[in-house]
Amino acid sequence: MSNSGQPADPARRAQLEHELRRDVAQRRQSYREQALKILPHVCASCGRSFSGARLRELTVHHRDHDFRNNPPDGSNWDLLCLYCHDHEHDKSVSLGGYFEGRAAKRDELKPSIFSPFAGLDKLVSPSRDSDAKED
Repeated sequence: MSNSGQPADPARRAQLEHELRRDVAQRRQSYREQALKILPHVCASCGRSFSGARLRELTVHHRDHDFRNNPPDGSNWDLLCLYCHDHEHDKSVSLGGYFEGRAAKRDELKPSIFSPFAGLDKLVSPSRDSDAKED
């Protein structure tokens, strides 16, 4: 706990200022900050525009899904709103890498549990059908 009434000693104050400046410099070098500088502040998927405090709702999406691939020209980035970014990653997960050019292997495919005609025999009585055919 720090003393709220006591000012920080000069050495501690200098250390905190140094850490804050370092953090600001790192943020300015981050790919998110670079993307916000070179790309329009519009979601590339839904087209909503963002400004001011709402800029935090824009996220950087890596087209090749590799967060380490950050070219300085931004050719691997799209700015997406939070919702579209989640949707984009849900698509790639549910399709098993289809957009990345991967084909699903047979042993990765799970059998469907959906049966479109389950319970049909209970809905259609065989005696009604046979009576209708006899007439």
